[in-house]
Amino acid sequence: MLTALAKRLTPDAFPLWLDMLAEPLPDPAGGWPLLTTPVPAGFPAPADDQVERRLHLDTHLIHNPEDTFFMRVQGDDLHEQGIHHGDLLVVDRTAAASTGSLVVAEIAGAFALWHVGRDTQGRRVLQSTHPEVPDRLLSGQPDGQIWGVVRWAVHRLWPGRLAS
Repeated sequence: MLTALAKRLTPDAFPLWLDMLAEPLPDPAGGWPLLTTPVPAGFPAPADDQVERRLHLDTHLIHNPEDTFFMRVQGDDLHEQGIHHGDLLVVDRTAAASTGSLVVAEIAGAFALWHVGRDTQGRRVLQSTHPEVPDRLLSGQPDGQIWGVVRWAVHRLWPGRLAS
């Protein structure tokens, strides 16, 4: 399975895939500190630097390690939904896609991001993130299938070039 994926992810076809090969930083002993008090998105609250527990990002983000892959987003068709070029996606190949899911679909041998939705007749369809690409029926398409369900999108907030 990984060999077939590696053959498709050539530097010419997907220039950001090399980022996945970078050596990961070691986790600090026991995980990363998770503060007790959540930070409000609106009205300020008193600061509290008490640690609730230690959080391991791998166990928080990945439920099926053998079937989870990281992919980078190429393009800005999802910018209105908060997903931008270069964002890191956590894709689970064993998760069931439900209506509203963002999925990586393989269509005619190429990967693309699609939403799972329903057409006017209630049939499940893949809805392209690009406005000019028509919907595709989810069942009965020999040249297209869901490759995995996007579980998380990691979005860089500070300015500058992507470092990882």
